[in-house]
Amino acid sequence: MDAKTPVISADPLDPQLPELVGQPGGWRTARGDPSLLGMFGSIRVVKNGSFWRKLLAFLGPGYLVAVGYMDPGNWATSLAGGSKFGYALLTVALLSNLMAIVLQSLCARLGVGAGRDLAQACRDAFPRTVSWALWLSAEIAITATDLAEVIGTAIGLNLLFGIPLEIGVIITAADVFLILALQAFGFRWIEAFVVAMLGVIAACFAVQIAMADPDWGAVIRGFAPTTDILMNREMLYLALGILGATVMPHNLYLHSGLVQTRGYGDSVPEKKEAIKLATIDSTIALCLALTINASILILAAATFHKTGKTDVAELDQAHAFLAPLLGSSLAPTLFAVALLCCGLNSTVTATLAGQIVMEGFINLRVAPWLRRMITRTIAIVPAVLVTLWYGEKATGQLLILSQVVLSLQLPFAVVPLVLFTASKSKMGPFVAPRWVTALAALTAVIIIALNIKLVVDFFG
Repeated sequence: MDAKTPVISADPLDPQLPELVGQPGGWRTARGDPSLLGMFGSIRVVKNGSFWRKLLAFLGPGYLVAVGYMDPGNWATSLAGGSKFGYALLTVALLSNLMAIVLQSLCARLGVGAGRDLAQACRDAFPRTVSWALWLSAEIAITATDLAEVIGTAIGLNLLFGIPLEIGVIITAADVFLILALQAFGFRWIEAFVVAMLGVIAACFAVQIAMADPDWGAVIRGFAPTTDILMNREMLYLALGILGATVMPHNLYLHSGLVQTRGYGDSVPEKKEAIKLATIDSTIALCLALTINASILILAAATFHKTGKTDVAELDQAHAFLAPLLGSSLAPTLFAVALLCCGLNSTVTATLAGQIVMEGFINLRVAPWLRRMITRTIAIVPAVLVTLWYGEKATGQLLILSQVVLSLQLPFAVVPLVLFTASKSKMGPFVAPRWVTALAALTAVIIIALNIKLVVDFFG
């Protein structure tokens, strides 16, 4: 072969051939092995089936993502916001959910269109020093998420079975066996478990809301925006906590990896259809997450705020107050059951997100149980120390603090996501429409502005 003749690879993943397979060529390296390798393309999509049959095949990843929008950390911030300010922070829950829908649609677009999850995209697009800094930021976010799950699950065990928090925190380390068991049966079993737990949570809150009989006129007014959130430092702190608990950094990495579990095909039309179906999946699931998040805040406003208990931030406090306020011993039991289901669900999704982040950023593949034990140990240590040193009362404040930490980490995941999906060279025919990019950019600006104000207020 002549030395001047360019060598064209026959590999369909080679970036030299974007026009042949719809694979964009704006990345520094060819696409490597996907994260969650054993699950990649494992769920078959019927190519000639009806729209509804195809949508059914795509339903699942959105619900795993939705779990991150209603984890135990979100409970603490929503309870604190509802008890302190009534229904006023419902507008933050709604705004956060709309932001989440936009950002998760970009995650699906990146995962399908570029064939990379967000962690792999950062590794392929940025210098190593930047990539490693972003990896560290992502690990901090996952640790903060895990901390919330540890405390929430331990409190759920305490409320239901009387297990001391210190022991409950240690018991949560055993959840790794749940992950291993589900992964052994296949990815659809993981999705089925998560959806079943979400059903239990929704049912528990439906009953509690019916008992609380909230002022529905005030609920509707609570979804209207107000400038009080920016003027009141305490309200802003809780609003950022709700934002951090709703739009979670690890979910952006998680979703961009999970959409690749579907076997949607390699052609441009097939990938465009896959992006559409994956976006519908996540939007439906996030509407369910908004319903549950709003229910937590409405329950707190209709019970605690209404009766003058404006300082309820502890999950065990809420459990103790529900029975006398609602006149039923069933209410606190339902609250504890829903909390435990949230902790178990979050365990599954945080483990998968941790794998995607570690494999994508530094190309390090470790056994799921080892990855889980590392992150869970990092989260258990501060939880045990705080519980032993300050007592059970401090767990609620630790939960809220973990959500603010998540909010501070958000820009480091949101900004790269918006940049990648807006790039024609990286996304090719799958580049995001300009109006979607504009909404996503506005979301990023709002998040960054709120975080700057929080830091200024904190040090001021």
